[in-house]
Amino acid sequence: MKFAVLVFPGSNCDIDCYKAVEDSLGEPVDYVWHTVTDLSAYDCILVPGGFSYGDYLRCGAISRFAPVMAEVAKAAEQGKFVLGICNGFQILTEAGLLPGALRRNMSMKFRCHDTVLKVVNNTTPFTIDYAKDEEIVIPIAHGEGNYYCDEETLAELKANNQIVFTYSDNPNGSVADIAGVSNVAGNVVGMMPHPERAANSLLGSEDGKRMFTSILTSWRDRYDAASIR
Repeated sequence: MKFAVLVFPGSNCDIDCYKAVEDSLGEPVDYVWHTVTDLSAYDCILVPGGFSYGDYLRCGAISRFAPVMAEVAKAAEQGKFVLGICNGFQILTEAGLLPGALRRNMSMKFRCHDTVLKVVNNTTPFTIDYAKDEEIVIPIAHGEGNYYCDEETLAELKANNQIVFTYSDNPNGSVADIAGVSNVAGNVVGMMPHPERAANSLLGSEDGKRMFTSILTSWRDRYDAASIR
């Protein structure tokens, strides 16, 4: 399995994501610059956190037009795995690959600390190594993590089991305590907390490591099923 970690001007969690894949899985992983126009070699695309293009205009609003994003959309359509973390989540919503939007934290302050999440949906390719309703400790670091969607979209998210994570103690005012969502197919997930910063006991928690092992397990299951056919 091969991973791509996208890099935009202003990305600052790309190394964290790269190391999480390298240390947790030992699978091939590359940094991929935002001008790249071919992601066909990759099975999973990680869109990391940071301040892409300085968060000018609105978080993710400029990155959404980067050349690589057309390839991310194509990969998502093909069923490849796409994970957006923090600023990456913001980029995926701006690109229309995930529903909703991220607004300023209700407190109007940057929040940076551990948070407890509940695994609402453990059937996505990113969460199958967790138990349903399991509580995990994953850090946050954001100023615009307040997830918002209208009532109709929220009803659809619930009906389609697209709410992947919720906060146990909502730190930013997100509607319905939402910390992460998926697309309808489940192969694209975005979340504000940073699992790559909880992938090693030296970081204070290993609860994020299973997101990466889940991806590999899901890909192997898919590959084995395809081989049988």
